[in-house]
Amino acid sequence: MRKALILVAEDDLDDRFILNNAFQEAGDTEELVFVENGVDLLQFLQGRNDGNYPELILLDLNMPKKNGKETLNELKTHPLYKKIPVIVYTTTRNEAEIKACYEIGANTYIVKPSTFDEVKSVVANIRNYWLSTLKGAMKI
Repeated sequence: MRKALILVAEDDLDDRFILNNAFQEAGDTEELVFVENGVDLLQFLQGRNDGNYPELILLDLNMPKKNGKETLNELKTHPLYKKIPVIVYTTTRNEAEIKACYEIGANTYIVKPSTFDEVKSVVANIRNYWLSTLKGAMKI
Protein backbone atom coordinates (compact mmCIF):
# COMPACT_ATOMS: atom_id res chain seq x y z
CA MET A 1 0.00 0.00 0.00
CA ARG A 2 1.41 3.36 -1.01
CA LYS A 3 1.83 6.26 1.37
CA ALA A 4 -0.59 9.15 1.09
CA LEU A 5 0.94 11.82 -1.13
CA ILE A 6 0.91 15.38 0.15
CA LEU A 7 2.09 18.12 -2.19
CA VAL A 8 3.48 21.12 -0.30
CA ALA A 9 3.98 24.46 -2.08
CA GLU A 10 6.33 26.39 0.18
CA ASP A 11 9.28 28.57 -0.78
CA ASP A 12 10.72 29.08 2.71
CA LEU A 13 13.37 26.45 3.50
CA ASP A 14 12.89 26.74 7.27
CA ASP A 15 9.14 26.19 6.99
CA ARG A 16 9.73 23.19 4.73
CA PHE A 17 12.20 21.71 7.23
CA ILE A 18 9.85 22.22 10.18
CA LEU A 19 6.86 20.78 8.36
CA ASN A 20 8.86 17.77 7.17
CA ASN A 21 10.10 17.09 10.71
CA ALA A 22 6.60 17.41 12.15
CA PHE A 23 5.25 14.82 9.70
CA GLN A 24 8.20 12.50 10.40
CA GLU A 25 7.66 12.74 14.16
CA ALA A 26 3.98 11.99 13.63
CA GLY A 27 4.85 8.62 12.13
CA ASP A 28 6.19 9.26 8.64
CA THR A 29 3.19 7.60 7.01
CA GLU A 30 2.87 10.19 4.24
CA GLU A 31 5.06 11.01 1.27
CA LEU A 32 5.72 14.74 1.22
CA VAL A 33 6.70 16.36 -2.07
CA PHE A 34 7.87 19.96 -1.83
CA VAL A 35 7.70 22.54 -4.60
CA GLU A 36 8.75 26.17 -4.29
CA ASN A 37 5.96 27.99 -6.11
CA GLY A 38 2.69 27.68 -7.96
CA VAL A 39 4.32 27.14 -11.34
CA ASP A 40 6.21 24.12 -9.99
CA LEU A 41 3.06 22.82 -8.30
CA LEU A 42 1.06 22.88 -11.52
CA GLN A 43 3.94 21.30 -13.46
CA PHE A 44 4.12 18.51 -10.89
CA LEU A 45 0.41 17.78 -11.30
CA GLN A 46 0.64 17.89 -15.09
CA GLY A 47 3.44 15.33 -14.91
CA ARG A 48 1.26 12.82 -13.03
CA ASN A 49 0.28 10.86 -16.13
CA ASP A 50 -0.52 7.83 -14.01
CA GLY A 51 -3.47 9.62 -12.42
CA ASN A 52 -2.03 9.28 -8.92
CA TYR A 53 -2.69 12.78 -7.72
CA PRO A 54 -1.93 13.98 -4.20
CA GLU A 55 -4.49 13.30 -1.51
CA LEU A 56 -3.90 16.83 -0.27
CA ILE A 57 -2.15 20.09 -1.18
CA LEU A 58 -0.68 22.45 1.43
CA LEU A 59 -0.40 25.83 -0.22
CA ASP A 60 1.49 28.91 0.93
CA LEU A 61 0.14 32.22 -0.36
CA ASN A 62 3.36 34.21 -0.48
CA MET A 63 5.51 32.56 -3.15
CA PRO A 64 7.49 33.74 -6.17
CA LYS A 65 6.53 33.12 -9.84
CA LYS A 66 2.89 32.29 -9.10
CA ASN A 67 1.44 33.11 -5.70
CA GLY A 68 -0.90 30.90 -3.74
CA LYS A 69 -4.13 32.68 -4.64
CA GLU A 70 -3.38 32.47 -8.37
CA THR A 71 -2.45 28.82 -7.98
CA LEU A 72 -5.55 28.07 -5.92
CA ASN A 73 -7.71 29.65 -8.62
CA GLU A 74 -6.09 27.48 -11.31
CA LEU A 75 -6.49 24.35 -9.20
CA LYS A 76 -10.15 24.98 -8.41
CA THR A 77 -11.09 25.75 -12.03
CA HIS A 78 -9.32 22.69 -13.47
CA PRO A 79 -11.63 19.71 -14.17
CA LEU A 80 -9.36 17.17 -12.39
CA TYR A 81 -7.38 19.18 -9.87
CA LYS A 82 -10.44 20.90 -8.37
CA LYS A 83 -11.25 17.70 -6.47
CA ILE A 84 -7.93 17.70 -4.58
CA PRO A 85 -8.39 19.21 -1.11
CA VAL A 86 -6.30 22.36 -0.69
CA ILE A 87 -5.26 23.68 2.69
CA VAL A 88 -3.93 27.20 2.57
CA TYR A 89 -1.01 27.18 5.02
CA THR A 90 0.39 30.67 5.31
CA THR A 91 1.43 33.53 7.57
CA THR A 92 -1.24 35.83 6.10
CA ARG A 93 -3.86 36.71 8.72
CA ASN A 94 -5.74 39.30 6.67
CA GLU A 95 -9.50 38.64 6.87
CA ALA A 96 -10.07 39.77 3.27
CA GLU A 97 -7.39 37.30 2.05
CA ILE A 98 -8.90 34.49 4.11
CA LYS A 99 -12.37 35.21 2.72
CA ALA A 100 -11.01 35.41 -0.84
CA CYS A 101 -9.30 32.02 -0.49
CA TYR A 102 -12.51 30.39 0.71
CA GLU A 103 -14.44 32.03 -2.14
CA ILE A 104 -11.95 30.61 -4.66
CA GLY A 105 -12.36 27.15 -3.16
CA ALA A 106 -9.86 26.56 -0.36
CA ASN A 107 -10.97 23.65 1.79
CA THR A 108 -9.27 24.98 4.92
CA TYR A 109 -7.17 28.00 5.87
CA ILE A 110 -4.46 27.62 8.52
CA VAL A 111 -2.24 30.43 9.76
CA LYS A 112 1.23 28.98 10.28
CA PRO A 113 1.90 28.27 13.94
CA SER A 114 4.80 29.89 15.75
CA THR A 115 6.11 26.87 17.68
CA PHE A 116 7.11 23.36 16.67
CA ASP A 117 4.60 21.83 19.10
CA GLU A 118 1.83 23.83 17.40
CA VAL A 119 3.04 22.62 13.98
CA LYS A 120 2.89 19.04 15.27
CA SER A 121 -0.68 19.69 16.42
CA VAL A 122 -1.61 21.01 12.97
CA VAL A 123 -0.05 17.93 11.38
CA ALA A 124 -2.01 15.66 13.73
CA ASN A 125 -5.23 17.44 12.80
CA ILE A 126 -4.45 17.19 9.08
CA ARG A 127 -3.70 13.48 9.42
CA ASN A 128 -6.79 12.78 11.54
CA TYR A 129 -9.26 14.69 9.41
CA TRP A 130 -7.99 14.94 5.85
CA LEU A 131 -6.05 11.70 5.64
CA SER A 132 -8.10 9.42 7.89
CA THR A 133 -11.68 10.64 8.11
CA LEU A 134 -11.94 11.64 4.47
CA LYS A 135 -9.64 8.95 3.07
CA GLY A 136 -10.88 8.01 -0.35
CA ALA A 137 -13.90 10.29 -0.17
CA MET A 138 -12.32 12.87 -2.46
CA LYS A 139 -10.43 10.66 -4.91
CA ILE A 140 -10.17 11.90 -8.46
